[in-house]
Amino acid sequence: MKLADAAANYVAHKQSMGMRFRTEARTLKSFCHAVGDVTMQDVSVDEMAAFLAGNGPITRFWERKYSVLRGFYRFAVARGYVDRSPLPRNVPRPLQAFEPYIYSREELRRLLDAVVANDHPRNHIDPETYRVLLLLLYGAGLRISEALALTMADVDLAAGILVIRESKFYKTRLVPTGGDLGRVLIRYAATHRRDHGGSPFFLSRRGDAVTRQNAENTFCRLRVRAGIVRDDGNPRHQPRLHDLRHTMAVHRLVSWYRDGADVQRLLPQLSTYLGHVHIAGTQRYLTLTPELLREASARFEHYAMEPTP
Repeated sequence: MKLADAAANYVAHKQSMGMRFRTEARTLKSFCHAVGDVTMQDVSVDEMAAFLAGNGPITRFWERKYSVLRGFYRFAVARGYVDRSPLPRNVPRPLQAFEPYIYSREELRRLLDAVVANDHPRNHIDPETYRVLLLLLYGAGLRISEALALTMADVDLAAGILVIRESKFYKTRLVPTGGDLGRVLIRYAATHRRDHGGSPFFLSRRGDAVTRQNAENTFCRLRVRAGIVRDDGNPRHQPRLHDLRHTMAVHRLVSWYRDGADVQRLLPQLSTYLGHVHIAGTQRYLTLTPELLREASARFEHYAMEPTP
């Protein structure tokens, strides 16, 4: 059987069970493109190793590709498409664990200031649309896929509420935007009117929905123009568009610590706001920056030094 046909069968099988399987489908499509139009039996161990290795050191992305292909080959062997798997038996450990990049407030201002200067007639996204997208990702802590999936009907400008429909974990949630962000969205909607509620909230210059690929490609150029480069010894993992979501969470936690708020009581609320299924997904933000650790340590020291009643 052709490799591409087997991959299509596997994706259809997974999606028939209710899984979205979009990222995995892209990985399999990339694998088929890298290997070529061959049968499953023709895929060699060396070709598999070359695809997994990519162009740099071992990262978490290697593990994700390996996991997708391992499931695919289990499926293929069970159905007789192939009698062996070319995957390596020994799985190397990544050289360095991935850590999200947390933007400083000064870096956020530089990003916003660079939006207009970064504009080019060939850019698919106009500067105003991209600026509002950045503010929404940071201000509401949305995933990029959630922001780009918004329609006019999902943005209740009067109430200041976003309806995030069936996001990463098939959950729909309501996200309040707050006064400042709400006013930004109102101004943007007033100058970018749509014909009906089902229209995408963010439109490209061509009049269709802004794609994730265009948004991320634009951000790569914007980040370079703003002079934001990772210098912590991990050059492969440069700051990403998705890191605006991580930054929002960390800045909120720092603000709570400085205000003397009960962070442990508020943490479940932040978890719900971000759309995390488990609070552990939010708790990991507590160790992301030295600034946050300093605030947490100062809080602990304050309580530890209080006299015992």
